[in-house]
Amino acid sequence: MALPLLWLGAAALSAMATKSLADDRKYQQKQRTSTRRPQTLSVLKRHESPVATYPTEFFSTEQVVKPQVGAIVCCGIGGVLDHIGIVVDDDTIVELDGKGLIKPISIRRFTAQRSGKQIFIACDSTANPIVDKNAALLAMEQIFQYRDYHVIENNCHQFIWQCFEPGDTSLFTFKELSFRLAQKFDRKVYWDLCGNNLDGLRHDYETRVEK
Repeated sequence: MALPLLWLGAAALSAMATKSLADDRKYQQKQRTSTRRPQTLSVLKRHESPVATYPTEFFSTEQVVKPQVGAIVCCGIGGVLDHIGIVVDDDTIVELDGKGLIKPISIRRFTAQRSGKQIFIACDSTANPIVDKNAALLAMEQIFQYRDYHVIENNCHQFIWQCFEPGDTSLFTFKELSFRLAQKFDRKVYWDLCGNNLDGLRHDYETRVEK
């Protein structure tokens, strides 16, 4: 009987954790609409993360955002990792693939052969993408070059961050990149849904903006 009880306990803890995450996302969404100005890091409470929401396909994401040149986008891999790239034009992302090749790829193909089917984009609290056009130019200059790829020490996060801050100290994880992005632009970061994920989303977004 002990084993089933352990399973029940684990299930209960999992349900509590899921509810906590869902409640936090609702709180963050409410906070971001409390002002029309982008939230800077000065509004953070003690021990509060500068990354308000992370990308997830388990919960709904209210904001649907049109990608802009110089914005960072990501999708999921295997449900535990995040792959990132940088937008360089209306339908092109530059990424570092698993073989070390820096290459251009369409927004639709960005999720091909990856478990994540949605693309997320780093935004501020007003749902405007956090962009750096110089980073996009630097990424384009490196297209079709090879890097000595390593899944931890020289991965896509490191490549993209070096486009934003050439020569900066190394980083290894998606979380580290999100934190540095917040610090560089002095913005609370929200990973919102990219408007080019599915047919019609981009049109719907532009229609709502025109209204």
